[in-house]
Order: sequence, then structure tokens, then C-alpha cells
Amino acid sequence: MILNKEQIKEIIPQREPFLFVDEINYMDDKVVKGSYYLKENAHFLDGHFPGYKVMPGVLVIEALAQNACVLLLSMPQNKGKKVLFTSIDKFRFKGQVLPNQKIELEATFTKQKLNFYFAEVIAKVDSKVVAKGEITCTVF
Repeated sequence: MILNKEQIKEIIPQREPFLFVDEINYMDDKVVKGSYYLKENAHFLDGHFPGYKVMPGVLVIEALAQNACVLLLSMPQNKGKKVLFTSIDKFRFKGQVLPNQKIELEATFTKQKLNFYFAEVIAKVDSKVVAKGEITCTVF
């Protein structure tokens, strides 16, 4: 592990109950890999769905974005700045994230244009892809 949850909180602004990255396992100048453990008692599971709890797809995307933000906000030129989504493209959901599962999060930044960063992102559970797509973020 490179960064634990407390160290992640020193980099990105999200906090519980809206923090979806528990640790960072790998990071270089283009790739960041982290994980999130979906607890049985996560507040949003009570309503999604009663009788069959599953992590909402939009929160899987949010976890992927937060993972990406750790890398962006770790860059010296971005320290102290903020990151916002500008687009979410080509997303496919290929599986579900259920309580007590660990989601492996990966972002690979493919290009930068001014203050816009483009990344391919993948979420896996037990090494199987559950979601993948592309995100664009702006740093300001």
C-alpha cells in the first residue's frame, strides 16, 4: 500500500459518507490503482435495492473518479487545486458490486490539454471487470 485512507484525505476533499477510495496501491505519473471495500452497512445500500443490495453504477464511476483525483492532486502543479468532471464517456457495466466486496480501481491518463486530463478507467471485483469507460476532468 502506498497511501492509506487518512493520507488520501490529505489529498482529495471527499469525506465519509462520500469517500469511495480506501487505499492507493500503485501510482506513477500516468497510472493510479486503488481500492474501495463496500461495507454491508453502507448507507446507500438501504435503498438500492431493498432485498438485493448493489452499489449504484454512478457511485462506481464516482469511486473511479476519486481514485483518478488522487493522482491529479498529487502532481506538484495541481497541489491545493480542485478537480471536477467534465465528461463521462463510453461507460459499460459488466458486473455488479455487492456488499463485502473489494473494488479494484484503476485510472490511466492518456492525454492532457491545457487544464483538462483524459483517462481510461476500469473497476474490477475479484480481477473481473465490472465497469470501464473514459472520464475527463478539469483542474482549477
